[in-house]
Amino acid sequence: MPDQPRQLHLTAFMRPVSLHTGAWRYPNSYPDANFNFTHITHFAQKLEAAKFDAFFMADHLAVLNMPIEALKRSHTVTSFEPFTLLSALSTVTSKIGLAATASTTYDLPYHVARRFASLDHLSNGRAAWNIVTTGNPESSHNFGFDEHMAHGDRYKRAREFYDIVTGLWDSFADDAFTRDVESGEFFEPNKMHRLDHEGDEFKVRGPLNIARPPQGWPVIVQAGQSEAGRQLAAETAEVVFCSPKDIEGAKVLYADIKGRVVKAGRRREDLKILPAAMIIVGESKEDAQEKRLLLDSLVHYDSSIASLSVALGVDVGGLDPDGPLPEDLPETNASKTSREAVERLAAKEGLTIRQLAQRYGGYSGLAFLGSPSGIADEMEAWLREQASDGFTCVFPFLPQGLEEVTDKLIPELQRRGLFRQDYTGSTLREHFGLERPENRFFSKGQ
Repeated sequence: MPDQPRQLHLTAFMRPVSLHTGAWRYPNSYPDANFNFTHITHFAQKLEAAKFDAFFMADHLAVLNMPIEALKRSHTVTSFEPFTLLSALSTVTSKIGLAATASTTYDLPYHVARRFASLDHLSNGRAAWNIVTTGNPESSHNFGFDEHMAHGDRYKRAREFYDIVTGLWDSFADDAFTRDVESGEFFEPNKMHRLDHEGDEFKVRGPLNIARPPQGWPVIVQAGQSEAGRQLAAETAEVVFCSPKDIEGAKVLYADIKGRVVKAGRRREDLKILPAAMIIVGESKEDAQEKRLLLDSLVHYDSSIASLSVALGVDVGGLDPDGPLPEDLPETNASKTSREAVERLAAKEGLTIRQLAQRYGGYSGLAFLGSPSGIADEMEAWLREQASDGFTCVFPFLPQGLEEVTDKLIPELQRRGLFRQDYTGSTLREHFGLERPENRFFSKGQ
């Protein structure tokens, strides 16, 4: 039987509903879209009708660490707690995956295992866990710590955290719950496993007090691009959310992570790489560029310089805006990947701090701008040249930006055979073509 042609996997990045700082001010947009359940329900249902793989909700554990004059202009200052929102969305959708971020730095494995197992049951097998180590140092102050955990220590903790959570999901065999009314036996005790984990970071007895999730394990998503992040992804992740700037950089990242997957004893297809990409659909390339220019013009300078400071992990608001970025900025525990990207851009293009701020003030990542056919050409090239397995779609403004993708771009991708016409399964694992993991403690028929 010949191999089926590769198709794109598409997830929707929905927290905040747009990453662009000016999105809430765009004409005819919903300024309250990030915290309005009626609007978010509409978005989720539109995405499901377009056959998206998943609705992906990122999370922040602190208000962004930027000056108040910038913060007051940000639509990211409030958002729903992910599990509350996705649990609610599970009742108004039936097929689209529901992915949530949960920190391994400022949470506990038992809590995370219960929440995701519950969401997987509520949604009939549509949950995904985005493993993050929390890059924002301000988060530490909300959990009783004076200092943010060092980068390497966060990833060491995350690896053990993953082992515990997945072990807890395997606490019961799939057929443990007999619910035999006649005999009075609700479950078979020999099909319950107590984890008894003792490691460098955690001591967790178990078992988890919830049945094994419908997917076996919810899908594992990972978002780090650092050396430690790539290795964690290769060993644990099934979907990688990343931020390459162009197709050439993406091909290098793709080959590196896929190579690590094989060295870790897994198959290349066991992990899907989905770069974030803002998509602006227009009647033409020029029309889409006009939309981008208007969107960028809505970002206040106070916000742009603050966004640059967040990306660097250092407040550069007091430096000469028309001078170069200093080479001797102090080291921090913030995200190394974002900081290195800023420094590379500044060096490559000789940008001043003001120019860097303008770039980072709205959205500085990968973007596809153009007609539906033009954007489809670009996406097809990324898939064909093994730069990605699909994309994590960032919408420029809501609702128009999302609806232009679902109503114009998706039909073009479907016409070319690059995206599904309909769901062929009901679980998120089935959408991604991922196998259901075996229970590590109970083999089939045991």
